[in-house]
Amino acid sequence: MTDTYWLRNVRPFGGAAEDFLIQNGRFAERRSASDAPLAASDIDCAGQLMTCALVESHIHLDKTLWGQPWRPNSAGPTLKDYIANERRVLREVTAPIAERAGALLENCIARGSLTMRCHVDIDPEFGLRHVEAMQALRERYRDLIDLELVVFPQTGLVSRPGTAELMREAMGLGVENVGGLDPCGIDNDPIAQLDIVFGLAAEFDRGVDIHLHDKGELGLWQIARIADYTERLNRQGRVMISHAYCLGMAPWSQVKPLAERLAALNISLMSSAPADCSVPPFLALHEAGVNLCLGSDGIRDAWSPMGNGDMLERAMLLAFRFDLAKDEELATVFDAASQHGAKALGLAEHGLTLGARADFLLLDAQSLGEAVVARPQRQVYRAGKLIAAQGRLLESRL
Repeated sequence: MTDTYWLRNVRPFGGAAEDFLIQNGRFAERRSASDAPLAASDIDCAGQLMTCALVESHIHLDKTLWGQPWRPNSAGPTLKDYIANERRVLREVTAPIAERAGALLENCIARGSLTMRCHVDIDPEFGLRHVEAMQALRERYRDLIDLELVVFPQTGLVSRPGTAELMREAMGLGVENVGGLDPCGIDNDPIAQLDIVFGLAAEFDRGVDIHLHDKGELGLWQIARIADYTERLNRQGRVMISHAYCLGMAPWSQVKPLAERLAALNISLMSSAPADCSVPPFLALHEAGVNLCLGSDGIRDAWSPMGNGDMLERAMLLAFRFDLAKDEELATVFDAASQHGAKALGLAEHGLTLGARADFLLLDAQSLGEAVVARPQRQVYRAGKLIAAQGRLLESRL
């Protein structure tokens, strides 16, 4: 393929047919579809649906057992049981992170996710091993996907001596985001945890992404405290709260003032649209101006054998959970798996606009609604070059 070519007769986001000029890996020009004869370098897309690339806003690549022999789930009933069980399983797994995480990463890319945020475990037992492995993996796939990392103190931050120091070392290695986990439920000292997390973020000028599983009034109180720290330390637009089940447990009259504050501070929410617990009310939050994006969370790991890395399927799960069936609702759900994720991760350029890098998908679907519902096979382009089709990378790097 040449560095300059016309992508002919595509329907961006299901609209009228257009032609796009791709030049040096970027969108250089767009026009209404022409009936002029095809040039040798042109690609005739025959009216396929064209969308921007998908965004995987929350995944745990370092934990995955993708590609490994089937392992029955052995986790206990509580969050701490799950954490302890995962530690045992990962000690027993002999396949290196590069093999397991690389296989899953290729699968995600082949399904159209070209930007990803990955949470990486850090604690005194693992040290920086997982961080260093994921940074090496990122270098191997740098030309195919934008992969940013979050240091994730899953076994505790305040309650696990030595973890804060390791997180500081990870910041020195260039990790983009400081993570946290249930400041009340895991550390039993929310102010101390948030002091460390936001203190590191402000000192190193990094983002913040906090897992919040704590439910009910306790969870809502912590969201308010995260908003306080965001405002006090000028982290607006650089904070994500992941899961936030508590927002789906309270009446909207109680959630609305908090939602308005999240919107004002540009704090994003991430949901995996789980089936087993309350979920933040997607449309109400969206209408209140809150940016809610989607992530797969764990895929084929010690937490759950579920997941396949397809963000169109994750969008379908969100629609299914809230019984969203109108085309305009399904289009908004698609945005949660694409543009909303791009906003949450602070991408400077994302979409089909002129001048942007030509990252896009081609699908056999009439509309975004059909794409979400049917999740058809897709062609994946990165910087104007075809890199995946029929669910596989054209050139595997495993």
